[in-house]
Amino acid sequence: MAIEGFDDLDFNTFHREELPRRIAAGHGAKAAAAVARVGRIGSLALRIPTGGAYTYVPENGTLRIAAGEDEADTVIELEHAAWEGLVHDYESPPGLLYGDRVSCRRGKAIRLVNWEPALRALYTGRPLFDPETARLDDRHGEPLDVKHAFRPGDDREDMAHFLRTAGYLLVREVFAPEEIEGFLAEAAELRAEARRGDQLSWWAKDARGAEALCRVTRAGAKPQLGTIPTDPRMLGLVALSDHPLVARRGGDETVSVIWKLPEMKEGLADLPWHRDCGMGGHSVMCPVLIASLFLTPSTPETGELKYLPGSWSGTTPYMDANAPGAPRGARFAAAPGDVSLHYGDVMHAAPPPGAQNLPLYRISAVTGYARAEARNHLGTKSYNSTLHGREDGQIEHLEDVAKRV
Repeated sequence: MAIEGFDDLDFNTFHREELPRRIAAGHGAKAAAAVARVGRIGSLALRIPTGGAYTYVPENGTLRIAAGEDEADTVIELEHAAWEGLVHDYESPPGLLYGDRVSCRRGKAIRLVNWEPALRALYTGRPLFDPETARLDDRHGEPLDVKHAFRPGDDREDMAHFLRTAGYLLVREVFAPEEIEGFLAEAAELRAEARRGDQLSWWAKDARGAEALCRVTRAGAKPQLGTIPTDPRMLGLVALSDHPLVARRGGDETVSVIWKLPEMKEGLADLPWHRDCGMGGHSVMCPVLIASLFLTPSTPETGELKYLPGSWSGTTPYMDANAPGAPRGARFAAAPGDVSLHYGDVMHAAPPPGAQNLPLYRISAVTGYARAEARNHLGTKSYNSTLHGREDGQIEHLEDVAKRV
């Protein structure tokens, strides 16, 4: 099936003729560097039902393409359209796994996710982002203070440069306390209305097996929360972007409310380092700008957001936010009324709250902005439907999905 707006690709011709040209042009070295960064993921074969298989073998600082799958440590079978989508940066390994669109015939399915930075480098030339060597400067050529927070009246050129360079921005005291009270009241209504399996809410379980609501995606249905995407103050911040962005379409699902909770053991209440186009659609959706309005304090104790400064410019491997060796990232203590913006390509994480038994944890309202012509590559209002595969409303962790595949 052809992908609208992209050239059709022949699986065999691409691997025999086009991919060697891309490797010779430098894509192979970039892909090998990405494999080396992840470490010990072996070789990967992609097989389509109608056209054989090819194996990607890291070797001598580049990748070698071998016909067949005899040399592969991991063999992934997928339809031609899914493979073609990977080449065009239209599909993504996590999206294909959640959508049950791949089969692992040898090895471990999570290796396809581990290979994602290398595949993007191999197919598109997108480089690996290295937080250790990246240099980020302010407008005056000095090292950027990646933890700097702004206020609405600050110099807009400074704010725009920060957003352009770091890929995120925190602005304090955008909304007034009385407005926050109204948003919280509607969030409480959403919490009371949510039902497990309604396909519009995310649920999790703690260590004792108690179920808890962690997200509702239909907050745009509420009178006050529904005004957030087009509020002039939000649009003024979005205008700092170099790109002409508008509020994303989606009806009631234009706004989500997130509740952070401690000690969640099942469900996707806590997010690893990820990008918001990680479910696919990068080439037809990005750039997108995600805005989080904090309704309660955001701290390491209540559950924070962390960003990897400058990571929008390249690809970063999948990793758990608290895994040994994972980057710390830039973090902020945000207060009710503060707003953060980040590009969808920026790697960011939402680790679990660091404290237990607090009366209140982070609650935030989230909305997004994109180019007027941007589209969901699956043809749905949001990617929420792809994630929902269980009647109890839990969104499974990617590693659990991969084990099942």
